This record gives sequence, structure tokens and C-alpha cells, in this order.
Amino acid sequence: MEAIQSWVAEHKLTSIGAMWASAIGASLAYNTRARTPLKPSLRLIHARMHAQALTLVVLSGAAAYHYYEKSSSKKEKVANA
Repeated sequence: MEAIQSWVAEHKLTSIGAMWASAIGASLAYNTRARTPLKPSLRLIHARMHAQALTLVVLSGAAAYHYYEKSSSKKEKVANA
């Protein structure tokens, strides 16, 4: 688990881009399988919207993690001083 965390910490934009691409693929696969009467262009638009929502969630989580990481490192510095 730590190996994954360290890789994500080093490659933040790559991991966010990978999440975005996988969200588009999953949404397209779901909409194609569901046999909705939508045109392919509308399916693509919906897939993009789902991917953007997931990207916002991932970015919010990354921001919260970064804030938590900074605040905990400050507390450790104060405790060690």
C-alpha cells in the first residue's frame, strides 16, 4: 500500500489523468451496455460529465490529503522542537 501511495504522491497529475480516462471508459461501457436510446454523441457527453465529476472528487481528496499531510508534519516539528 505504501508503494502505491508513494507513486501517487510522485505522479499526481498522471494518476488524476488515469482516473479521468478510466471514468470515461467505464461510463461509456455502462451506457453502451444499458442500451439507452441515446445518440453516441450524447453518450460521450454524459461520459465526460461523469469523468469530470469523478475528477473533482479526486482533486478534492488530494487537496484534503495534502492539507492533512502538511498539518501533521507541522505538529511533528513542534513536538520535536
